[in-house]
Parts: sequence; C-alpha cells; structure tokens
Amino acid sequence: MTVFTVADLLARPGDAEAVVSDSVTWTFRDLAAVADRCAALLSERGVGPGDRVALLLPNSPHCLAWFFGALRAGAVAVIIHTSLTRGQIDHILDDAEVKGLVAGVGTRKRLGFDGAGPYPVLDVLDVDHAAPPAPLPPVIGGQLAALIYTSGSTGKAKGVMVTHANLLAGARIVASYLGLGAGDRTLAALPWSFDAGLNQVLATFWAGGTVVIPRSAAGPDVSRALRRHRVTGLAGVPTLWRLLTPFLTTSLPDLRYITNTGGVFPAADLDRIRAAQSHLAVYLMYGLTEAFRSTYLSPEQIDRRPGSIGRPIPDTEILVLDDDGRPCGPGEVGELVHRGPTVTAGYWRRPGDTARVFRPYPFAPPGAVTEFVVHSGDYVRRDEDGYLYYVGRRDEQFKSRGFRTSPTEVEDVIMAFPLVFETVVFARTGGGTEPEIVAVVVPADPVGFDVGALEDHCRRALAAHQQPTRFHIAQTLPRTSSGKIDRAAVRARAERD
Repeated sequence: MTVFTVADLLARPGDAEAVVSDSVTWTFRDLAAVADRCAALLSERGVGPGDRVALLLPNSPHCLAWFFGALRAGAVAVIIHTSLTRGQIDHILDDAEVKGLVAGVGTRKRLGFDGAGPYPVLDVLDVDHAAPPAPLPPVIGGQLAALIYTSGSTGKAKGVMVTHANLLAGARIVASYLGLGAGDRTLAALPWSFDAGLNQVLATFWAGGTVVIPRSAAGPDVSRALRRHRVTGLAGVPTLWRLLTPFLTTSLPDLRYITNTGGVFPAADLDRIRAAQSHLAVYLMYGLTEAFRSTYLSPEQIDRRPGSIGRPIPDTEILVLDDDGRPCGPGEVGELVHRGPTVTAGYWRRPGDTARVFRPYPFAPPGAVTEFVVHSGDYVRRDEDGYLYYVGRRDEQFKSRGFRTSPTEVEDVIMAFPLVFETVVFARTGGGTEPEIVAVVVPADPVGFDVGALEDHCRRALAAHQQPTRFHIAQTLPRTSSGKIDRAAVRARAERD
C-alpha cells in the first residue's frame, strides 16, 4: 500500500480491527467511513483546506474519527486535552484561529461552550447522523496536518506545525524499531494532544495493528484493558509508571514491549516491572515535540548503559554541538541538535521563536538546498560508542561554587532514596553569592519519611556544589496536560510557601 497522507493509513483490509474500546470495535473500513462523514460535516459547516479544527476530546474512537475526518477535509487538526482550564483552551483556540470546535456535551457544559463564538461548535456524536460524504479535496504530504501545542510549562503554549510527511515519517520509523506488525495491539494510555501519544496510534496503524483505548489511565482500568484485550504494547511517561507499576507486577504474557519518554523511567519502577515480566522488551526513548522521537535505547542495552537515552532513531542524525556550533567529542557536553524527516515546520505564527530553534543545517555543502534542524535546548554527552546521555536543560542549569550544575543530576540521586516518590530541583538566587539549591520532594510514605535521612543520603552521594540547601516537602506535584511534571508551577508554588 502506498501512503502519501495520514488518512491513507486507513486504507487497510476492511475487516482488520483498527480501534477497540469498552463499547466500540471498529475495523479500518468502519473508521474510514465514520471519518468521511466527519469530513463531510466539517465541510458543510464551512471548514475548508488549511482551516484549523479543534478537537476538545478525550481518547476515544470518535476522537480518532474526527481527527482523520479533519485531515480528509484538508483541514489542520488541533487536539486539546480536556483537563485544561477555560483560559488555556481559549488561548489555543484564539492562537490557532480555529474554524470549528468538536466537543462532547459534558465538556461543553463544564467549560461554557454554547456555540455563540466565532466558529461552529459540533457535538462529538453529530457524525452519527451525518449524511454520506461528498467528494473530498486532494491532500498532499507537505500540507499541515496538525498543530501540537506544547505544554506551556515555561509560558503560554506554542503550536508546533506538523505536516502529513512528518507524522508518517514518525509512524514509519517508530513502527520499524519497535518491530510492530498487524498482530500488535497497542494500549493508548497517553493523551493524543501529546506528540508521543499521537505517534503511538499512527505507528500502530502504519503496521496494520489495533489501538486499544482503556476507560481511563488509572491503574485498575489499564490493568483490565491489558488483560481483556491481550495488549502487546504500552507507552508511558515517568509519572504514569509511578501509578501503573503496582498493576504490572502480575503475569502479562501478551505484553511484548513497553516504551518510556518524557523523562527518566524511575529506576525502582523499572526494576519491579522487569522482575515481574522477564519476557518484556523495554525501550527508553528521548524526544521533543518539534521532532517527535530523537533517540532510543534498545532493550539489550539497558543494563549495559544505565542512564543512556540511546542512539539516533533510524533515518536521523543527532549532532552534539558546543556553544560555538562545533561538534563535541566523546564525553564533552553540548546541545542536542536533531536532523531528519521528523523535523517539523516551525511554530505557528511565531517567526522569532522558529528562527531561534529551527536553523539551517550547519554542515551542508556549498550550493545545497537549505535543510533545517532543531536545536533542542537540551545538553547531552556522547560516549565512545555513540550512545547519548542526558545532562539537563540549557535554561535550567546554574553555577554553584564555580561548577556548572544540572538539576537532573541532583534529582537522580534524590530519586535513588527509597522513601522519595518524586522530586524537582531548582536554584533560587537571593542576596548571597551562591544560589540556594531547592529540592521539592514528594515522600513515598509521608508518615515514615525522614528528611534527615534524605539529607545524609545526599551528603554521601553528591558533591559539595550539588548539595540541596533546602528541602520542601509536598503532597503532590502539579502536572501538564501530557502528564509531565510542570516544573515552572512547582517552582512557583515552592517560592510562595
């Protein structure tokens, strides 16, 4: 089968299962038919090629139908997480200048969307009564397919412009290194407003597999779906694994692999899961919204290279450049720069931000067509064998006693203390000559937690310039819509207290 656009992924054998939930099972033919009706309904409401359509929907078969329907109409899909506040949603709707909004009745009532705005508001189930589709406009791979809004943990969310070609390249590459096939059944626990969650769906469809949608991402619902639907693959982020691990310690013979992205897989959780599922292949991945996945560590390397984020994904070059743009040697720390077919088209209507992050490939031969690469803002180092190790964010590092210090290195040591559930470290400058290193800590057991024992652990495991000078004990840490820790909100809360 030839695939030119994302909607072409539905051109599969009609009776093969595409999506399964507690209430719905659709084949690829079923999903394509519903998507065509969604496209027709959007066209009737005035949505045309290039227009943005907001999908304020949780993961569901109907959300997939509206996503593919928007693309079949030539429009640009904007999936919005339903947990966002009305103000955050309004920012995305205004920034994207949407021409239509699709939401469920409960979400519309809760957030006050009554259809009185400058765009039509459609109910997610309107498609069940839509007329058969009229001929749809042609779509090519270079057209925009989606705007994926970053979490906004350091400011207002920005829309990343993603083409059909970007989405298909990401699907093809991930399906390749995970070895996905038509027999795979992937559990969609990550939100589709998150690039990793959307890629998980498209990679499964690329291979002709089935997407399984749990009732929720809560442990009991995920555990039930894994067993009931004989799921073979599951993707998560660190905070999700912390919640799911107790439910993944009994036999799951059908579960072939799991993947992690969005931060370091908590070591204690990884060890518990691997001990219970000795057959399981674990892929540790690193990525950024502006280029999807960048690297992965293959399962056989996990014990050999602890802490590594792996090597470049297929068809991709990862550069490590110093502050002057020169390649770093083994062991030297520099910025990760991504080159390849998943590099997106920049930020929606933000030319300044686009020019800062998306820059011409610095080593192109004279006269070559300009190719853009993504400067991640993440510091990494590469070992002698080409494996990469994450050091920290450029904008979060600080000087302590003359040493450049990464919060990530301090957090890794704190997370190794068995009584810590999660932590965020940051530096706060005050009137003194040295910054105050603050560690916000959520205890695994608040009753038995001993901050003095944690301080002793840090004194033994950290250098003098890395020692936290203050521990702030919290019950929970705020999250972004993708489930990651909202570091800016953690810092703001700690500084208020």
